[in-house]
Amino acid sequence: MLASLHIENIAVIKSLDVDLSGGFTALTGETGAGKSIIIDSINLLTGGRASRELVRTGEHRAMVSGVFCELPNETLTTLTELGFDTDENGEILLQRTLTDDGRTTSRVNGQSVTSAVYREIAQSLINIHGQNDSLQFLQKSSHLPLLDAFAENGELLCEYRRFYEEYKRISEHLRELEREDKDKFRLLEIYRFQLGEIDSVKLKKGEEEELEAQAKKLRNIEKISKQTSFAYRILYSSDKSASASYLLDRAAASMLQICDVVPEAAELAERLKSYRYEIEDIAETIHDFGGDIDGDPTEKLNKIEGRLDSIAKLKRKYGETFEEIQRFREETARKLDEIECADDKIADYRRQLDAIRDEMEIRAAALTKSRRSAAESILDRISDVLVYLDMPKVRFDVSIKPTEPTSNGFDDVEFLISPNPGEALRPLAKIASGGELSRIMLAMKCALADRDSVGTLIFDEIDTGISGKTSRKVGIKLKSIARGVQVICVTHSAQVASVADNHFYISKSEQDGRTETSLTLLDNMGRIEEIARILGGINVTEVQRRAAAEMIAEGKEYD
Repeated sequence: MLASLHIENIAVIKSLDVDLSGGFTALTGETGAGKSIIIDSINLLTGGRASRELVRTGEHRAMVSGVFCELPNETLTTLTELGFDTDENGEILLQRTLTDDGRTTSRVNGQSVTSAVYREIAQSLINIHGQNDSLQFLQKSSHLPLLDAFAENGELLCEYRRFYEEYKRISEHLRELEREDKDKFRLLEIYRFQLGEIDSVKLKKGEEEELEAQAKKLRNIEKISKQTSFAYRILYSSDKSASASYLLDRAAASMLQICDVVPEAAELAERLKSYRYEIEDIAETIHDFGGDIDGDPTEKLNKIEGRLDSIAKLKRKYGETFEEIQRFREETARKLDEIECADDKIADYRRQLDAIRDEMEIRAAALTKSRRSAAESILDRISDVLVYLDMPKVRFDVSIKPTEPTSNGFDDVEFLISPNPGEALRPLAKIASGGELSRIMLAMKCALADRDSVGTLIFDEIDTGISGKTSRKVGIKLKSIARGVQVICVTHSAQVASVADNHFYISKSEQDGRTETSLTLLDNMGRIEEIARILGGINVTEVQRRAAAEMIAEGKEYD
């Protein structure tokens, strides 16, 4: 459950800290006091989409954090799978920060995580149900997931989807083969030409780079020959002047002439000879630079450039690198092989599809059976709650019809309703009014209460369009749900709020010329005053206070 909540710089909230407990908690307050901001903040905490408009005017950063304790086993499993753990108190800290340029950061136990990981953890801890959820509940696409949640079909769906994905993969291969089979001869010609063109070049890895280097040398052969000849003559062989090698040899001989009187000269002579040998070696290497071209350089350059042109054509058609060309060749060879063996492969794929379809049908049938059984059970539960919520004549039904295979099985599911006797069952979206929809959604939540793995449920004005004794019954149902999970409800209804175990009052005031929202836990007298305010008009009377006290006292009877 959500043990504590911290909100900072979100809209009219400067800084707010609140400690929460289990059971049923009601949040009430004047219109415009900031109830929606509380919900927006919790929505941000759960990983919902954030608008930079939430950041308090004049601030650059907003933040909301929550400490959760008494985590459900499913949440603990999720945390372990994602590499997280609770602290020594069995608690986990979630935090989201929003900047004025719209960027968000998400942290779990102080560790930065991706939005996807954060959302998976947060949504295993807390769910928010508001008017938008009622609208979503109208959408047919939400009905099958709700039914599967009630039926606890998670493992069945995973097993079915394993075969369904394989079925899709093989079906796509089969469709590709069948398309190619219609154009078989044209494609055979194309693929064979492409393979022939690539194979005729016989391209080797690194060949292009080596040829480019050779071509560059050949294009500069005259420059190379001129400079190497000059360097060779200077270093080793010169008819016009003494070479460096000759001069070093002469210098060494001179040192040898004086070594009997200058002993150090012998070492210098050896060093000079060593330099002479090094110079001669360098000269020979330089001489090879200009002499390693056999034959006519122009003819050789033409051959290399012709080879490079052939490689360039391959690159333009089949890939920018040797590896890309090889991959293209391998894929083309695979396609050619498939076409040449298309008849056998098509037959093989069809046999595989038949076998997988059989496995899919077995698992889809199990899903259908589970859904039909769940539908009967959920109908009984929802009908009981609707009768309790003063909708005794409403008929609710779950339509399950066969459909083409999808990732969810072979079933088309839709919730149907008949609000009045004698009227035919019709899709929920075409019948339900606001008040009816709120009660139907609450009935669904009651039906799913023992199947929902989250520890905290938040209801935002679930009593919209409902009044009087029906509102009271809504409150009692919320309290009933709260026996299993923490329930927090934003409400305008005295009948709902007076049943709560805990009651917070949301108010706003002016501080230093700025509006700020605060949250106050009400004691018994505070609750009486607030319930009386909701019941009353402009001025609260003693009659209203007595009525409020009676409602609160009566609410305790449902503990």
